[in-house]
Amino acid sequence: MENVVAGLSTVDYVIFGVYALVVIAIGLFASKKNTQSAEGYFLAGKSIPWWAVGASLIAANISAEQFIGMSGSGFAIGFGIAAYEFMAAVTLILVGKYFLPIFIEKGIYTIPEFVEKRFNKTLKTILAVFWLCLYIFVNLSSVLYLGGTALQVILGIPMMYAILGLAAFALIYSVYGGLSAVVWTDVIQVAVLVIGGFATSYLSLKWIGGDNGALAGFSTLINEVPDHFTMILDQSNPQFSNLPGIAVLIGGMWVANLYYWGFNQYIIQRTFAAKSVDEAQKGLVFAAFLKCITPIIVVIPGIAAYYITVHNPAMLENMKQLYGEMVANNVPTMDHTDSAYPWVAQLLPVGVKGLVFAALSAAIVSSLASMLNSTATIFTMDIFKEYINKNASDLTLVTVGRITAVAALVVAIFLAPMLSTLGQAFQYIQEYTGVVSPGILAVFVCGLFYKKTTSNAAITGVLASIVIALLLKFLPINMPFLDQMMYTLVLTIAVIVFVSLSTNPVDDDEKAIKTTAETFKTSGGFAIASYAVLLIVAVIYAAFWNPQLGFGF
Repeated sequence: MENVVAGLSTVDYVIFGVYALVVIAIGLFASKKNTQSAEGYFLAGKSIPWWAVGASLIAANISAEQFIGMSGSGFAIGFGIAAYEFMAAVTLILVGKYFLPIFIEKGIYTIPEFVEKRFNKTLKTILAVFWLCLYIFVNLSSVLYLGGTALQVILGIPMMYAILGLAAFALIYSVYGGLSAVVWTDVIQVAVLVIGGFATSYLSLKWIGGDNGALAGFSTLINEVPDHFTMILDQSNPQFSNLPGIAVLIGGMWVANLYYWGFNQYIIQRTFAAKSVDEAQKGLVFAAFLKCITPIIVVIPGIAAYYITVHNPAMLENMKQLYGEMVANNVPTMDHTDSAYPWVAQLLPVGVKGLVFAALSAAIVSSLASMLNSTATIFTMDIFKEYINKNASDLTLVTVGRITAVAALVVAIFLAPMLSTLGQAFQYIQEYTGVVSPGILAVFVCGLFYKKTTSNAAITGVLASIVIALLLKFLPINMPFLDQMMYTLVLTIAVIVFVSLSTNPVDDDEKAIKTTAETFKTSGGFAIASYAVLLIVAVIYAAFWNPQLGFGF
């Protein structure tokens, strides 16, 4: 911890300045291409190679909710929160194998557009509105809030100024340059955030290990706070409601991951921009590899902060004597865990702090840019072109996309400070996304794998899913939100199947995706059968051998 100063030094500002200039320059250079047509602006002219697809997927994903939110959950829960990342890696492979080829074959711009091809325009519009609300009121606002929190702790600047700065940074290149600018800057962003993230983890472990080094620090964490390395929590754990035992492996987390990686516009849009299906699939595999190392760079600093501030208060007092107010301010607590990563980051040496500041900014800005681009794409292609101006020229569509992105960002800026009362922001994002995602996933699962699914059944199911999710959330049953997601999915599928069998399908059978049905009969059927066996074994184990690992009831 030598060379530590409050705030950023001149060297740190220079490092951050170089990063910012490089990102903006690449974004503006990429903006010269593919911005005159709708396909060029929204899908980068379908020219992106696999390694850029994979890097962009991770840059869009690893945002403030990972760096700040997941690190905060690491502080409160421990390494168990990494289950999101490891299961995401598996999900990426499944999406690349079973879903992606169908989406690209249809030549779609947006996920709602695929819904129209399989079902009808009404359902497409309903889902488009769902996504727009989710991106603006949950995703964009939470990323801005978490990013503002980080800058407030590290730099000591007011929250609102930090939020405005991040918004302006994302606005400079992403709104003008479209997806092409976003993807190519993401390549730089992901390199910076991985390097900066590893630096934070290494140095935080080195503080704990002292002269014995980072590995000794990691060993100390495992020995001193073993509960923070438990991957499957039981009901006696105070964090069970966030990670409900064995249900994590076979229940709601699959809902979260399949929805997020398979049917989430601002993620899957990168694969639509790939040169080919093969390039897109390679990109997903590369992203899966990067997901496996994400816990090292985002969860470990949170656990280190817990060890220093809660488990070993003597170490915290020694640090306060050495570094004074810088350590005493913004100390993370169980009531406000999202200060964990920024608190660790402010204690980094000169130079390294600038790199980590750049990494945090990379994570935040890349996700903001991705969400803005996808919000603009959905509104422009699924709302404006469909209902306002069906004959709009490419120039008009691009202009509307830019205006939409700016408007969405303005709304999110005003909403972001209102999230300051949150405990674990990562859990907030998962919970409120979980109100919408099970119903959307149910529609896609039934639409792809159950040929008799009708449009009316899908509409009924997706609307019923909101009611089901809210009932499970607010009824006094104390059910973990991941279990709520699992049961919402199951009940919604039941509603869709029941309504489908009770109505005449009209033209739906003709619109069913035969390629998917055939794939399911060969490989997918085996996968579902294997999952069913795993589910039965898990239920028996949880019920009879270890009831403390139950399913939230």
